[in-house]
Amino acid sequence: MSDIRIHRDHSLGLKKAREVAWQWAEEVEQKFDMECTVLEGEFSDTVEFTRSGVNGTLTVAADHFDLQAKLGFLLGAFARTIEGEIEKNLDALLGQAGATGKKAASPAKKAAAPRKTAAKR
Repeated sequence: MSDIRIHRDHSLGLKKAREVAWQWAEEVEQKFDMECTVLEGEFSDTVEFTRSGVNGTLTVAADHFDLQAKLGFLLGAFARTIEGEIEKNLDALLGQAGATGKKAASPAKKAAAPRKTAAKR
């Protein structure tokens, strides 16, 4: 078995960090067929994720994220690649949330937004 541990400090606060974590959970559910469960707490949340060959947690606090995952035997050979993809994805979401200062919209909400079309003359 291979272990992945990723720590990221941030200055988003708990409310915004929760939004980023929920978006991350939605994306890994869609892209990697993960099953995610969010356990909300007063000072931090835990996102539990699992699928065949992978299980782990993402701890969400007001000032940091801690991700720990265990990869089964078959996926262990790809541990560095998987870790790199997780880091890239999480860093992109944190960068987006920090740069915009706005709530990151979930993919489902983006798809549901009505399209604006030019008026015909």
